[in-house]
Amino acid sequence: MKRIGLLLFACSVLSAQVYAQRFGGAVAATDDYLFVSETGNSSFQGEVYVYSKARGWDNPVKLSGGEAGDRFGSTLAAHGNTLLVGSTGANESTGEVYVYTYDGTWTQAGKLVAEGGSARDRFGSAVALHGDVALIGAPGHEERKGAVYVFERSENGQFVQTQMLMPNGLEARAGLGITVAASQHMVAALAGGRSDGGVYVFAKQADGWHMTGRLALDGSPESGRLSGALAIIEGRIYVGASSGRRQGTVLEYSMDEASGTMTETARLYPFDLEPAAQFGSSIAAEGSTIWIGAPGADQGTGAIYRFTRVGNVFSGVVKHITENTEDRMGYGSTLALVKDIAVVGATRVDFGEGAAAILERNDGTWTQAAMVINESRGYDPVTGGELRCSEGTAADWECSEVDLVSFLPTRDIGGQRGVRLNDIWGWTDPETGREYALVGRTNGTSFVDVTIAELPVYVGDLPMTPGSRANVWRDIKVYKDHAYIVADGAGEHGVQVFDLRQLREVQAPPVTFEPTSHYPDIHSAHNIVINEDTGFGFVVGASGGGETCGGGLHMIDLSDPMDMTFAGCFADPTTGRRKTGYSHDAQCVVYHGPDAAYQGHEICFGSNETAISIADVTDKDNPVPLAMAAYPQVAYTHQGWLTEDHRYFYMNDEGDEPQGLVEGTRTLVWDVSDLDDPVLVKEYIAETTTTDHNLYVKGNLMYQSNYGSGLRILDISNPEDPVEVGFFDTISGSWSNYPYFKSGNIVVTGGNEGLFVVKKREVDT
Repeated sequence: MKRIGLLLFACSVLSAQVYAQRFGGAVAATDDYLFVSETGNSSFQGEVYVYSKARGWDNPVKLSGGEAGDRFGSTLAAHGNTLLVGSTGANESTGEVYVYTYDGTWTQAGKLVAEGGSARDRFGSAVALHGDVALIGAPGHEERKGAVYVFERSENGQFVQTQMLMPNGLEARAGLGITVAASQHMVAALAGGRSDGGVYVFAKQADGWHMTGRLALDGSPESGRLSGALAIIEGRIYVGASSGRRQGTVLEYSMDEASGTMTETARLYPFDLEPAAQFGSSIAAEGSTIWIGAPGADQGTGAIYRFTRVGNVFSGVVKHITENTEDRMGYGSTLALVKDIAVVGATRVDFGEGAAAILERNDGTWTQAAMVINESRGYDPVTGGELRCSEGTAADWECSEVDLVSFLPTRDIGGQRGVRLNDIWGWTDPETGREYALVGRTNGTSFVDVTIAELPVYVGDLPMTPGSRANVWRDIKVYKDHAYIVADGAGEHGVQVFDLRQLREVQAPPVTFEPTSHYPDIHSAHNIVINEDTGFGFVVGASGGGETCGGGLHMIDLSDPMDMTFAGCFADPTTGRRKTGYSHDAQCVVYHGPDAAYQGHEICFGSNETAISIADVTDKDNPVPLAMAAYPQVAYTHQGWLTEDHRYFYMNDEGDEPQGLVEGTRTLVWDVSDLDDPVLVKEYIAETTTTDHNLYVKGNLMYQSNYGSGLRILDISNPEDPVEVGFFDTISGSWSNYPYFKSGNIVVTGGNEGLFVVKKREVDT
């Protein structure tokens, strides 16, 4: 077997809505091959790209496995002629690991599964391979205590499970096995779920692997937490740690011969200290040189720092940046090297679609040989005729009582590689009756004519504000034939205003528009709420500059779209994670519900991260808080909507499902008939376990977008007992929907896929 350095990679896969295919999210290397995979792909079968210098860096071989959603390629590890490929989404996220061996070609030789594994174990979240020993992390095992499984190669060449490492005293949600590393005589595993983190160390003994210690920081906020990459290099353990302002550091632990324990012997920092550098996100070694990735360095472009060791002392450091610099590309997110070749992940290229740089060393100098990307995959458009939901499917999508009218992939409505869709709203032209979908993208807004819903037409694009930056969040609302658009995490974006009547005049679509006007008094904002009955807009979640109002309601008079004026602030400081009254979303109405004291008043219902907040904002100079209320298992109070009689408020929590706080997708039902005392009367738990996102109410139906399970339609004829009556699963999940067109068509954004036009089937009588 050829000599090879230690290779280990584990990545924390963010929501597919954020990172899509995320090429470069896992990488590995052997003497002759480099491996790059997609770690965020939830819509298609996963792929691992295999590169070799002999074939040319532009001519990879592709390995694929599992089914859509299995996340084949979540993690990679390679050693000699063996490759491990994690597939953490397989079997209801029980997880599994594919084994490939090389004998002229890379061929699947087996599959590893955990004995006694169960749903949500996420077996394969981390993989490490050294010689004939494979370590597999399962951080979701047993109430997320986590575990590490040891597999050893038998005489017939197959890996056999020999041990499960799960130290006594692990608490629920410790998350052991989020990252693992291995050498001939030592195993290290990071518990990444707890606030203090910690690395558990095991040593090889005659009867197996035994825990010899736990490495941890002192627990003070100033110390940060162990949460980054993990490596064992020449008998020393290196682990990335968060630090103040996410700069990051890497700690070195060495064996103290006197005590027989691992003790901290060095801390490595980048020489050009910078906030949010994320130094320590990846670690690898080549000889006496330690490579450390900092994907947040240089304002997100990213960098690699190479530290040289002489004896027990680090004598120098060199910073390496990619030749293909792009804002916020995340160079250094992942890293692998062997001898004279290396591969560096740049997972934020093209809005998170991802890329990887291949480096070669010639005459002692490392240079970039190639920047490689994957082949972006997407669905074909569906137009020309409605597809009824038959036997549980319509085209490529699962459904029930909801038919597919048409579908346009993101690339067909102005989105280049990596662009995702997010929010959506609608506008009906009062003169022509034409219906338009206003579709948010990571870098702008698309306008699509859906009047003839079977043949939607992409009319044009409104790019993001010049000088702002693309990001995941964009939100759109409409008032008097004008669209009002905000973006979060986007720098100096402000509120874009666009006169929608221009859409009538387009003769040769698509065209590129310019905003009609611009409101600069806020920079970034998570959302904009409009009360069409009063003509006031309410920017929520403002940040990054301007009058943020603590992230609460920034109130704007919209009576003149060419000259909008600031009307005041409201924030309830008893709510929000930072107790500033931050509102993630809201609905503001002229109240006509059963509480006689407030009928005719302008009332705002805020979803404020930690609670529901109700305020009377009739007098913009003197808004009045009426009530706030928390609820069991609060994670992140996200968004909600009133019933048409203003008696009930349906609300979602974006964090309770992914944190395992509830058994299924939860919708909170508030009785707000007394605005001074909202009462939680029901927690509706769906059969799905996915994360709920935006929901809206029309008549006796609630239209709920969900990550991972698409559009769900609930009958709320009995408001305190919702019943699901239809769904359309967009695979990667739906960010939002708009159900208010007179035609009855519903427009839905699939974050990774594109724009869906669907229709709820009438119940046959």
